[in-house]
Amino acid sequence: MSEAGNASQTLARARALPASCYVGPEALERDLTQVLGRSWQLVAHERQLAGAGDHVVATVGRTPVLVVRGEDGALRAFANVCRHRAGPIALCDGRGARALHCRYHGWTYDLEGRLRHAPEMAGAEDFNREEISLHRFPAGTWQGLVFVSLAGDVPALEEVYGGIAARIAPIDLAAMEFAHRDTYEVGCNWKVYVDNFLEGYHLPYVHPGLSKVLDYRAYDTELFRWYSLQHSPLRANEGLYGDGEAFYYFVYPNVMLNIMPGRLQVNRILPLGPERCSVEFDYYYADDPAARARMDRDRRFSEEIQQEDIAICEAVQRGLASGHYEAGRLCPRRESGLWHFQQLLREAYSHTTAAAP
Repeated sequence: MSEAGNASQTLARARALPASCYVGPEALERDLTQVLGRSWQLVAHERQLAGAGDHVVATVGRTPVLVVRGEDGALRAFANVCRHRAGPIALCDGRGARALHCRYHGWTYDLEGRLRHAPEMAGAEDFNREEISLHRFPAGTWQGLVFVSLAGDVPALEEVYGGIAARIAPIDLAAMEFAHRDTYEVGCNWKVYVDNFLEGYHLPYVHPGLSKVLDYRAYDTELFRWYSLQHSPLRANEGLYGDGEAFYYFVYPNVMLNIMPGRLQVNRILPLGPERCSVEFDYYYADDPAARARMDRDRRFSEEIQQEDIAICEAVQRGLASGHYEAGRLCPRRESGLWHFQQLLREAYSHTTAAAP
C-alpha cells in the first residue's frame, strides 16, 4: 500500500490523504507528472481561438503549450518549444498569425506545426526540414472550453465530461458570454483548495452568507466516474441568483463549474509550488438582462466567499505542515465528493507508468 492509502477503501471506512501528499517538492512533482500531466487540462475558451492563426499559450504540468487554430479550422496543441534549441514559439496569446516564428532564432513553422524555414542552415549536413515538426498533443473542446492532454492514453474528453450538459439542460453553457476573470494566489497546496470545494460540511462554520442562500439540509452530492456534482435548491437570495438550483461540478483533476441561473463560473486550480496555488475564476453570463443585472452583486458575493475559503485553506495548510496531523476519518454524509477525488488521486499515484485517469 502506498503512503497515500488504499485505493479501494470504502466511503464508510474512508480516511483523508496523509499530510505528506500536501507538503514538499516530492508531492508536487508527483502531482505534476502523474495527475496534471496525465489528464485533460483546461487552457482556453473557443472564442479566444475563433479564426485561423489565433493562438493561446499555457503551461500544463511543467510543459509550455501552444494551441493554434489552423487554416482548416482545426485546433492543434503543440509544445511551445522550438525543435532547434528549445526557444519559445509564442510568448503570449495572439490573433491571426500566418506562421509560427521561434522567438529565439527565427525558425518558422506553419500552423500545422511543420518546419518551413530555418535561417542560415545551408551548411548543416543531413538536415531535412521536412522531417521536423513541433511536438503535438491531443486537444479537444467541450461546451466552448478548450482542453489539452500531454498524454495520449487518457479517456476521451467526451467520456470525462459526459452527462453534464444533459443534466443542466436547458442551460446552454456554450452560449454564455465571457465577462471577466479574477485570479487569486493562495498559500496552500492545490489539493487543499480542491478538497475544500468538494464538501459542504464546512458551510455553516465558514460561509454564513452562502449558508443563507443554499439549503444545507437538502445539499446533496452525486458521484460519477470522473466528476462529482454538489447541488442545492436556492433559498430566498434577494435576487442575487434568481430562482432555480445551484450546480457545483468538479471534474478531475482541477476544474470546477459553478452553475447558477444565467451564470457559469469556471474555476481552474494550478499549483505554483508545493504549498501555493493559483485559483482562476472566469465568469460567463447568458444573454439575459436579469442575469447581467446581477453581475456586480454576484462578483462581490463571490469575493466574500473566496476570502473565507482562502483563510481556512491557508490555515489547513499550516496544520498539514505542522507535523501534528494524522489522516483523519471522513464524514460519509458530507464528504463523499472529497473521498471520490482522493480515490482518483490514489489511483493515479499507484500507476507510475500505466495509463492515467
